[in-house]
This record gives sequence, C-alpha cells and structure tokens, in this order.
Amino acid sequence: MSYSIALNFEDGVTRVIDCDEDEKVTDAAFRQKINIPMDCRDGVCGTCKCFAEKGEYELEFYMDEAMTEEEAEEGYVLTCQMIPESDCVIRVPASSLVCKTGAETLGGAVAGVDVLSETSFGLRVTLDKPMGFLPGQYVNVSVPGAGVHRSYSFSSAPGAAEASFLIRNLPGGVMSGYLAQAAAIGDRLELTGPMGAFYLRPVERPQLWLAGGTGLAPFLSMLEQLAAQGCEQPVTLYYAVTRAADLVELERVQSLAERIGGVEVITILAAEEDAHERKGFVTDHIAAGDLNGGDCDVYLCGPPPMVEAVRQHFATLGVEPASFHYEKFAPTESAAAA
Repeated sequence: MSYSIALNFEDGVTRVIDCDEDEKVTDAAFRQKINIPMDCRDGVCGTCKCFAEKGEYELEFYMDEAMTEEEAEEGYVLTCQMIPESDCVIRVPASSLVCKTGAETLGGAVAGVDVLSETSFGLRVTLDKPMGFLPGQYVNVSVPGAGVHRSYSFSSAPGAAEASFLIRNLPGGVMSGYLAQAAAIGDRLELTGPMGAFYLRPVERPQLWLAGGTGLAPFLSMLEQLAAQGCEQPVTLYYAVTRAADLVELERVQSLAERIGGVEVITILAAEEDAHERKGFVTDHIAAGDLNGGDCDVYLCGPPPMVEAVRQHFATLGVEPASFHYEKFAPTESAAAA
C-alpha cells in the first residue's frame, strides 16, 4: 500500500509523491529526488519541521528541543519521523528550489474542445500520465505552435487520466485563437505544475464558495473531490456571471451537487437585460447570516474587482470567516500580446 503526499512549497509549487507503507516522508521524498531540508534524520534537530494540513500519520521518536508537544498538537510534524497512515497534505517552509525540485512538466494530447458559450471554451486533454494536484490548483498550459503558455485551473478531478479546463474566450487572445481556429484532436501540448495556494482544505465547517465567470473551474474540481470522498458539511456555491449565456457547466454542477448532497447552488446575473431570479453582484446577496457567525470557510475565485468587493463587503458586515482563501484571475491575453 502507498499514500499520496502533497508537498506544498512556499513558492507556490506543489509536488505529489508516493509514500510506501511504513516509509517516512523524508525518505519517500528523497527517493523521488526531493530534498526536504534536514540535518539529523533522528528527530533531534528540528530542521525538517513542516505543517500537516491534512491526513493521518504516526510520529516516531523526537526530542522536545526539535518539536514541542504543543506544536505536535497543532499539526506540526518532523518529516524524518512522520509515517503516513492516509493521503496527506504537508506545508513545507522552504521553496521548491531549495528542495532541489520544481514544477513537473507532463505531455498530453488534445482530446476535445467544447464551445460552451460565446465567452468560454472547455478544453479536454488526455495526459501521458495522471498529474497529482490539489483541487483548486492550476497549471501552465502550452499553446501549440505559439511558444507561449497560459495558466488555467483544473476543472477535472485530481489524478484523472483526462484533464479539463474552463477557458475564457478573449478576442485576440493566443489560446482563444488557437481553440477557435486551429485546435485539432491529438495536438500535443505540455502542462507544467501544479501550482497555487488556492486549494480545498479539509472540510470541517460550513463552506461558502464564490465563483465569478470562468472562476467556476476550480470549484468543479473541488466538487469532484467531494463527490468522491463525501462531505458532511453544507456547501453554498454562488456562481455569478454577466449574462445568462455565460452560465456554463450548470448541468455538471447540479449533477455533482446531487451526488454530494447538502450543496446549494445559487446563480446571479449582472446584465440588466436578462431576466433572472437574482440580479446584480455577489455582494448584493450575501448577508452576515451567510457567514454563520464566522464559523465557515470561504473560497473565492474571480476577477480582481470581485475579490476586492467581497473583501470590503465582509469588513462592512463585521464578520470574519474562520478561513478565507481567494484567487484573482485577470486576462493575460490581448490582441497586442497575441
């Protein structure tokens, strides 16, 4: 038996390694050419101290000088003495370069391009081998024939043989132009990653998820994860777009919500001309009660103005969520860049 261990480095790079039963994390990392900082290997120096965000594990011998009992109770671990008993997520207080590793590059072939609306594409890629990542993270995807890459969040489940992405159609954009005019089944491309600190943590309290436009992508991956592992906490997903035509992947969202149970999906339109139950912006519909007195986790992915508006709105409401994770995305493609 082996477990998947996600090592999150402070520069945003994530590497997922396999750890065999009864194998210590530092040994597993070294076996896969990743050098977690350490000096002694004996639980004495504390150099390899990290923070376990998720998972079950056993800690063998270590001295109080290396890690206190209070730190162990908080979730800190000495990876030289840590033997996983489940899949784990570990935060490493060092850059990937210091650990002599980096983002992984995998090849893949275009499996399909779906025109979801006038403003978005769905890109499906058959990977040469599955890529480990945390639901919510992104990769750099090369644009065939252009010599450039663009960053997109996975909308597929972690470890799936086929990766999927929800991509905004930007006039004059490099990737947009390729998907609209040149993409063909079998085209080769490269994915480099995974990266990003925006990913689903253990679900231990009510969830409030806010998606703006193609910012829905990471939440699709998160829903896939919850559908696979189960979820006992309520999840409220706000999906805000400009026009009704921009509401894409709703059938998939509803299907996943039904599989999970306890998931409420709320859609919002900003355009005045489109009739809809809820109009305006996310901040027009979130009240203090939605934050459950602060006992909730908030995840937000959308354009910078949306992120800043939500942050200010929370301050106005006077309620601070237990955790608030957000990712801003902005168009990186333009006619000039293309």
